[in-house]
This record gives sequence, structure tokens and C-alpha cells, in this order.
Amino acid sequence: MAGIEAEGKAVSADKINLRACSTLDEYRACLELQREVWGFSDVELVPLRVFSLAVKIGGQVIGAWDDGTMVGFALSVPGSRNGHPYLHSHMVGVKEAYRNTGLGRRIKLFQREDALARGYELMEWTFDPLEIKNAYFNLERLGAIARRYNINQYGITSSPLQGFLPTDRLVAEWWLKSKRVETLLANGKHPPVREEKRIKIPAAIYEWKANPETRQLAADLQLRNREQFLKAFSRGLACLGYERDDSGNGTFLLGRWDEDWSYASG
Repeated sequence: MAGIEAEGKAVSADKINLRACSTLDEYRACLELQREVWGFSDVELVPLRVFSLAVKIGGQVIGAWDDGTMVGFALSVPGSRNGHPYLHSHMVGVKEAYRNTGLGRRIKLFQREDALARGYELMEWTFDPLEIKNAYFNLERLGAIARRYNINQYGITSSPLQGFLPTDRLVAEWWLKSKRVETLLANGKHPPVREEKRIKIPAAIYEWKANPETRQLAADLQLRNREQFLKAFSRGLACLGYERDDSGNGTFLLGRWDEDWSYASG
């Protein structure tokens, strides 16, 4: 596997050690990496006590380690919908120098194996529909689907990644034993999508969010796409695929999922 350079040495995700965290020192390392990755103010950080609690109530705290240094982590907490338990993956963060190495996907697959071993069928998380790379990763590299949209879920945050926009989020549903996921993991591709609608995200969205003079363009796009997602989901459509072109533009592919996995929305 091709690596990148980090602190003077080649990095390969395959050589990073993944394990469940279980000590306060390991939870502190998660907390510090969270601060580094998201740039949150202290008041917005998930506190140490939540990391410690998560593993005691059926959740997950998973660390990725390179020679004793934490370079990635995942935090999940248990949830219940209509009597069915599931895991909500609240955070997955990777140190900047270790991104684009496949480490994020390794962490997610580690989460999946651990969840299946404990009887979970579903993992969920939320993601920003304006983040092109993340949307592609969730739908195309993991096989998640999305058919719920939460408006301004966390309120306006201090993270520069958000661009001071409302924190609208799609809810990723990762049905761990679905044909869609198992086919993707076996063959590298999910089953073909019979698309009924497309929703586009221009590559310029990052520049729009970063520049106060163009931020209104990002806000207008968010509002237009919000309305499209809500209308499509009310018709029974789901985000099933994602395309990226050579210019970096992204497109959600929406259609009707032909599997029956559901705990009903909530």
C-alpha cells in the first residue's frame, strides 16, 4: 500500500495498530486529538468523562496507534429505536498527516467487526452534506445510505470546518449485514443504483465557506439542497451513491433502496 510522509517517515495505514481504549490516559489522547482535528473551543469538546462512560454502557472508544502515538480514534455510544439497539458513531478523527492513507476506513471496519461481535446490526452517524470527500467515503467506500436530514443539529459551532453555517446533517445508516454492505466489502462496489434524482455540490463550496465575502453563496446552496433532500426523503428516496468529477464537484445519487432494513425513523 502506498504511504505518505509523516514526521520524516513513510506512513501506511496497514501498519497502524488498532485497539479498544480502556484507560484514562488513552481517553485523554482521544480528547487532545479531537481538539486538533476539529479545532473546537473547550466548551464544545466531548469531555473526558463521556469517553470513559461510553465503553461502560455498550459503546466504543477505539484508538489507532503509531509507535505509541495516537493518530486516530473513534467514539460510539449506544442508542435504541423502537426497541432495537444500535450504535451511534459520534466521532471518527484522524491526525492530518495520516489522512488519505486508508486509516479512516480501517477504523470504520474495526468498528463494524466489534459491533457485529456484540450483536449490533446498525451503526449510524451524521455528516455534513456539503463535505464532498466525506459524503463519497460514507456512501461509496463504506456502503452507508442516508434518508434522514437534520436541520442545524448542533447549532452554530466554532469549528472552522463548518464556516459558521447551520450544522445541517444527513444521517448515515450503516446496515452491517445488508447485501449492500457485504457486496461492497467483497467486491469493492455496492449494487448498482437506479437513480431518480441528483443533488449537486460544487467543489467551490470550500472556498465559499472559508471566505466571509462568499459565505452567503454557501448558505444559499445549503438552503436549496436542504429543501431538495427533505422533499426527496418524503417521497421514499434515499442517498445510495455518490459521484465526483475531475474538477472535484460532487453529486448525490438518490433512488429507492431495495432492502428492508429499518428500525423506523426517529
